[in-house]
Amino acid sequence: MVNGVAVITISDTCFKNNSNDTSGPCLATLAKEVFPNANLHTIIIPDEKEIIERELKYFSNSNIDLILTTGGTGVSPRDVTPEATKAVINREVPAISVALTLESLKKTPMAMLSRSVAGIRDKTLIINFPGSKKAVTECFEVVRPVLSHAISLIKDEQAEVRSMHDSIQSGHVCLHHSSVDMTKVAFRPRESPFPMVEMSEAWKIIDSVMSQWTELLETISIENSLGRVVAQPLHTKEPMPPFPASVKDGYACISSDGAGVRKVRSVLTAGDAPTQPLIPGECVRINTGAALPTGADCVVQVEDTKLVSASDDGETEFEVEIMVAPSSDQDVRPIGFDIPLGAMLVNTGDVLDAASIGLLAGAGYKNVTVKAHPKVALLSTGNELQEPSEKNLRPAHIRDSNKTMLKILLREHGYESIDCGIARDSPAQLTSALATAMQRADVVVCTGGVSMGERDLLKPVLLKDFNATLHFGRVRMKPGKPSTFATCQFEGKIKYIFALPGNPISAYVCCLVFVVRALRASCGLNPEWPRLNVRLAAAVPLDPRPEYARATLRARYDYCDDLPIATLIGNQCSSRLLSACGAGVLLELPARKVAHQELPAGSIVSALVTGSLHLTSTQHES
Repeated sequence: MVNGVAVITISDTCFKNNSNDTSGPCLATLAKEVFPNANLHTIIIPDEKEIIERELKYFSNSNIDLILTTGGTGVSPRDVTPEATKAVINREVPAISVALTLESLKKTPMAMLSRSVAGIRDKTLIINFPGSKKAVTECFEVVRPVLSHAISLIKDEQAEVRSMHDSIQSGHVCLHHSSVDMTKVAFRPRESPFPMVEMSEAWKIIDSVMSQWTELLETISIENSLGRVVAQPLHTKEPMPPFPASVKDGYACISSDGAGVRKVRSVLTAGDAPTQPLIPGECVRINTGAALPTGADCVVQVEDTKLVSASDDGETEFEVEIMVAPSSDQDVRPIGFDIPLGAMLVNTGDVLDAASIGLLAGAGYKNVTVKAHPKVALLSTGNELQEPSEKNLRPAHIRDSNKTMLKILLREHGYESIDCGIARDSPAQLTSALATAMQRADVVVCTGGVSMGERDLLKPVLLKDFNATLHFGRVRMKPGKPSTFATCQFEGKIKYIFALPGNPISAYVCCLVFVVRALRASCGLNPEWPRLNVRLAAAVPLDPRPEYARATLRARYDYCDDLPIATLIGNQCSSRLLSACGAGVLLELPARKVAHQELPAGSIVSALVTGSLHLTSTQHES
């Protein structure tokens, strides 16, 4: 039963003149149709984030089951409704926002600029609607069928939930709280109940969810810090260089002596500490990097001198002539020239590379505090799998390549992982294996069990046994359409689950475009892969879905723009891991259209740079 509904119009214009509000009354009327016995509250507030947050909190704390907002979901500077909503909700319900966007796009391309958010605060469902009467009317019809059921689920009203499930069981099987035995093939869904999201939306969801990961810190050796994100600034503890240093091989002199003959008093090489000050008429033979003696203020390179006298064996110089009068500070690096005392070497958020690690080593740092990576667990699922270490292949079995491949793939990008073994395709074993993985890690990456087969039980188990939130369960991509991203509370902590298809190439591609991206976002790194434009070496047939094709690159000069040439690696079937061997890029191939069934040779496409690039050179053919 719904006790109360609040409709909030968010608009500076309507706040100043209530008569301008048309979407709010329209939304209130529609809500009253669905919930005629609920107490209805309506207010108009300005586009102020603090005020929006305050009202959302007030209503959600006041026995209101449903809050519908209208306005402030666009991209202008004053449109802050989504930010305010995200600040107060405990869990997002992204599929509602996706459904609203998809429906709106059927009416106008301007819907791409809407940023509606839907989510749950305690026991209250909150949904953002656009600010026009027409858009509100259209979008409300999208959510109307699920509002009562969603509120019953949020309030854990078992009788209402069972009643709804019973009424729809002849068609769509509700997975999140179903009493149906999902191991029974007759009761599995005949169509996927999960909406298909675009890659851009999937990435947006991952970035948003993973950016909320609670960052932990760890102190590690600088030798193991390549690619890590600095958590605390570090400063120099002494100037670099800590002494006046020679820039060249030559002679340390006193510039006021000018040109002429000098007595060579001694020799200083790098690492020698000067013991006596230099006096007029003298010089010291000196090597690059060596410390200048007190009194010397310049270095004259060997090429600007001439030998006057030396020992008979040639081992010792007695006198040299300075051919060109030197100037003060000539070829000398003064104290702190490279880095002054107290200068910042690395700052919070910096990504450590070879040069910055070298700086830290030169400044005497052995360790550095960095943002900790989430712990990652790898879990394979499938009755047909056996460990690679088993010598004999059992009948109708295959060796599990996914865990090994993903472990190395993650390591290539700086992330270690834990092997959590193979889970069999039964709800009990999946539940046990997932629980064990969640005890050991923050992020669980599963392969297999996410498609439409009778033994694809991973999504139902996540929903039913872990009360997980599925942020998406299908993505319009090839390979990897059934890819799933979920979160759940486990032993008081949020766990992040990536359920990837079991085909090796699907797992490979989806690990790169989803898992590695998520790990980078969680550590404060830019999650985007570098992109570059390339030309296709040969014609490529297109798929109805956008495809991520594995390819190698070579340099070629047959075109005026000199773009690299991309060659697909053999058969791109999702089970054929050979198509990833040596791949440095994933080509972003567009979806097939009636007028464009393939891309001809020479077409320019975008490529995600996911590996090391090894460009071979092919010259013009005569």
